[in-house]
Amino acid sequence: MNLHGIPNRAGQTAEDRLATEKFAVGQSVPRLEDPMLVRGQGRYTDDVSLPGQAYGAMVRSRNAHGIIRGIDTKAASQMPGVLAVYTGADLKDYGPLKCLVGLNNRDGSPLKKPRRDALPTDRVRYVGDPVACVIAQTLAQAKDAAEAVVVDIEALPAVISAQEAARDGAPQLYDDVPNNVALDYHYGDAEAVEAAFARAAHVLGLRRFADHLEREIGFHRRAHVEGAVGE
Repeated sequence: MNLHGIPNRAGQTAEDRLATEKFAVGQSVPRLEDPMLVRGQGRYTDDVSLPGQAYGAMVRSRNAHGIIRGIDTKAASQMPGVLAVYTGADLKDYGPLKCLVGLNNRDGSPLKKPRRDALPTDRVRYVGDPVACVIAQTLAQAKDAAEAVVVDIEALPAVISAQEAARDGAPQLYDDVPNNVALDYHYGDAEAVEAAFARAAHVLGLRRFADHLEREIGFHRRAHVEGAVGE
């Protein structure tokens, strides 16, 4: 990029000028999702069809918080086309999901990392928490069998916002995470920020919620497919 055409304001470095040109307010941003979502050029897991392919359907909790008292898979496992029905008890030897984030709390203590299994065996902690997985020869058979799985959950108190969950006396999702706070993270110069706000002519407040972290950690972007293509 030719930086000579960018106004050189006093004290600005070439990097500052480049950032202003590239990321200025109102700058046109190329759309990256159009080939996949508009032109039909995307390739998704559902587009893959291999010989002998099986299909899975998850059985999910309808309770936001509760104790798993029992999961009856007998009827589902006997339905047409069903190859297997898995619960958390079947996966106990595979180990929990790993958290690779290495951040520390503001007091220097490490991030809380409670055990998280692929399928829980003790409690459900949100609506849609998966409690069983049905594998069948067709997607329709997997879905039908998933509806036949009987899950007994003893409902526990629940809240619907992070603010409520962090208050004293709120229902605890994990016994080893007090007040449901896994990370109290601090970055930057708090005193300088406070001073800047104190000097500001006007101060506006905005509360933001990050209800999905797909962009940050890349969930749901890829899938692993086993089997040889072309056999």
